[in-house]
Parts: sequence; C-alpha cells; structure tokens
Amino acid sequence: MSNFFIHESSYIDDNVTIGEGTKIWHFCHVLSHTTIGKNCSFGQNCVIGPKVNIGNNVKVQNNVSIYEGVEIEDDVFLGPSMVFTNVINPRAFIQRKDEFKKTLLKKGCSIGANATIVCGVTIGRYALIGAGAVVTKDVPDFALMVGVPARQIGWVDKAGNRMEFDEEGIAVDSFDGSRYCIMDGKIKEL
Repeated sequence: MSNFFIHESSYIDDNVTIGEGTKIWHFCHVLSHTTIGKNCSFGQNCVIGPKVNIGNNVKVQNNVSIYEGVEIEDDVFLGPSMVFTNVINPRAFIQRKDEFKKTLLKKGCSIGANATIVCGVTIGRYALIGAGAVVTKDVPDFALMVGVPARQIGWVDKAGNRMEFDEEGIAVDSFDGSRYCIMDGKIKEL
C-alpha cells in the first residue's frame, strides 16, 4: 500500500521516488530518476523530469512541465501554466541535451500563472514572480518581480505580502513577526 496518491490516468516511470502524502492528479507523467518530496501536489496535465529533484510541500498547478535541469526546494508554489525552459538557444534540428542549464527555485518562492522562467537563473527564497512575468536573470530573496522582462518593484515577506519599511528602515513579516532591513540592496533578517 502506497502512502501517496496517483490518479489512474497518470504515468509514473521506473526509478521514481515519491514522498508520503504527495498527490499527483489527472494526466500527469513523472519521468525516470525523479525525486518528489513529501506532501506535494501536482494538478492535472503536469510533466516532471527526467532527473528532477523536488522538495517537500511543493504545490504545482495545472499544465506545468518541470524539465531536466530544474531543481525545486521546499515550500515552492508554481502557478497554472507557468513555463520553464532548459536550453538558451533551442533548435529542432540540433541536439542540445548536453547544454541544459540549471535553474534553482529556493525555499518558499512563488511563481505566478503564465510566468516564464528562462533557464540558468536562481529564484531567491520567498521571492514572488508576478503572473505573466518573464524572468531572465537571478532574483534576490524576498524580491517582488513583474513584467517582461521581469523587474523588481519591491519586497515581499514570507506570506507574500508587500514589505512596508518604517522610518528606521525596518519591516516586520506578517507571517511570523521576523524583522528585516535592506542592506547592500538585499533583505537582511535582524
């Protein structure tokens, strides 16, 4: 008896590890040598792998493909129909599987619906990528990114709410009360 759920319409290849409490819904395909953590959820029509590592408590909405080269840490949210790439200059007539670029999504970040993450970037901890944004470069921890190409318009806390800094330059996290300041263009926890 398995301790996870896979809908009967989904396919799971050999050499796949799926953590306890994970749910894989309609019409998904998990390719070989993929590891999925505990308590994850994959909406319908997702493709994962091959050779992808996904942390715990990851929520993947409908119509998302997570290709080789993508690594996802714990507590990440992927909105409906968001897109990853894995080659910078794809051509149908040239094999470039040895040129896949690593893309890293760090703990707690969220990617909005229909956003595109161009390969080779790192999305920082708890960053929030707005719906439809196109990310072409690394994103700092807690950054709020929107547009095409994505640009930073502020900072968000762990709950995804915009950080408001007081007259002393301190912001309090609405999720857990952590205190932050901006130092050298980055969020620093106090």
